Amino acid sequence: MNDLHRNRTLNWTLLIVFAAALLYVLGVRTLVPPDEGRYAEMAREMFASGDWITTRLNGIKYFEKPPLQTWMNALSFQLFGVGEWQARLWTGLCGLLGVVVTGIAGRRVFGDRIGFYAALVLGSSFYWVACSQANSLDMSLASMMTLALCGLLVAQRDAATPVERRNWMLLCWAGMALAVLAKGLIGLVLPGAVLVLYTLFARDLRIWTRLHLVQGLLLFLLIAAPWFVLVALKNPEQPHFFFIHEHFDRFLKTEHHREAPWWIFFALIAAGSVPWLGVLLQSLVLGVRRVADADSASDAGPGPGAPRRFRPRLMLFIWIAFITLFFTKSHSKLPGYIVPVFPALALLVALYLDVGTRRSRMLTAGLSALLGAALLAFVPFMARLAKHPGEDLVYAACQPWVLAAGLVLLVGGLLSMLYARQMVRDLSVLVLAIAGFGATQLLLAGFEPIAAVRAGTGVLPALKAAGAMDPATRVYAVGMYEQSLTFYMGRPVTLVAYLDEFEFGLQQQPQLAIPTVAAFRDAWHRDALAGRRSVAITKPDIAADLLAQGLAARIVAADARRAVLVNIIPTTHASQ
Repeated sequence: MNDLHRNRTLNWTLLIVFAAALLYVLGVRTLVPPDEGRYAEMAREMFASGDWITTRLNGIKYFEKPPLQTWMNALSFQLFGVGEWQARLWTGLCGLLGVVVTGIAGRRVFGDRIGFYAALVLGSSFYWVACSQANSLDMSLASMMTLALCGLLVAQRDAATPVERRNWMLLCWAGMALAVLAKGLIGLVLPGAVLVLYTLFARDLRIWTRLHLVQGLLLFLLIAAPWFVLVALKNPEQPHFFFIHEHFDRFLKTEHHREAPWWIFFALIAAGSVPWLGVLLQSLVLGVRRVADADSASDAGPGPGAPRRFRPRLMLFIWIAFITLFFTKSHSKLPGYIVPVFPALALLVALYLDVGTRRSRMLTAGLSALLGAALLAFVPFMARLAKHPGEDLVYAACQPWVLAAGLVLLVGGLLSMLYARQMVRDLSVLVLAIAGFGATQLLLAGFEPIAAVRAGTGVLPALKAAGAMDPATRVYAVGMYEQSLTFYMGRPVTLVAYLDEFEFGLQQQPQLAIPTVAAFRDAWHRDALAGRRSVAITKPDIAADLLAQGLAARIVAADARRAVLVNIIPTTHASQ
């Protein structure tokens, strides 16, 4: 049982089962706003319009992010139809790709067992699995950066042949180019800064002679540059907004209102590494230790005139530390920013699981069992999480899933601890990985009642009955914008008294929105006089105010977060 990493049949079986389970769960949840709805709707509009250059949201130019995610989602819609699992297919594949590439890099650089462990660790880490099943840019960026990191590690290892070094470095450059298309300059800045820091700390300037800079830069530009040129030609306002506002302003200013405590990313790394939390610190320490083994120079350093050996563990540690500290200093902090550190963390954890003590493996398994027990103890109190009236029943519907996840983590942790005590190392790691992955999948599937409420799909029957899906019906979004509901309606809406992320786009296309509630009331009245059906989606308090002000409308659906109004058409028109 300590040679499971050598069993090719087992390895392929685990990969197939992992891929099937990961991809199957993509369709069990409603698209959760804001991110999932936003990027699904952008892709739906791209697919419907056939314009693959200018990205739009709700019919309005939207240049906050590059198009890779939108392209892949639109392609998925074209191949498989418009739907929830199709909207998540790209991120699911990205999560799978990250696990496979990390496992290959671990095997090539450190050995078969490390590759096996690294794939298990990443494929079971809570945050990586969760982000693999959410339609957001974070997994797209993280997987492309994983290509860059793993390509660099394999290319620069001491045993690499010239052909291997060239091919893997080209993969690294391609990964950075795709990362730029996924989320912007960060895809080049972060790997580049890590390389500079590695050069300084390892005192290894010769690595720059092994990067295939000319071929790599050419490949990078061939992949990354064409869209930026084409979109700028069609939309001259795009470059300044994208490169200045969305990069420097977002990092340096607080205008996006995405501030968070300085420690938030450290907490997310800890929570996201479950079930491997018990060896997290030890694994990071291993990244900076200088030991005389195959992946590091000796304590004394190389002999006179000898080239310095590549130190992959130091590279991994710098990758984790720099990315974490970089976003810690940013004034804009969103949870997904930290996802790219997890493949590097998985490799370091795999290294520690190989050389660490039996006690440390028992500790991480025992801690995971305790976390499972904590989930079980939390179940009776879940209803207290409800923030809106009547939603306590929604959280109650999630309780069986949380209970099942807690049991899986508890039992898996205890079994893993038993196998660790018996020195059955591979089986101990495998059991804990299965438990971590299974618990995360149960939690994600059990989130569906909350996802449906947040997305507002409960009002879809009323919207359909009111004719909101008919292009002839005018649909207004008053004082709010429903990111997911718009996707499920399959059409854009007219924004009323709402800017937020649409501010720049509406500066270019002001005719696509109504700036004030007073102007909306006039438009609503004109629609009724013309016999045109109109629907408004708004917040319950805004709906109450509009009715109190005499708006000719009736509420046809409502929940704690939104209300749907339909206009009252004069009898003379209604009878026609």
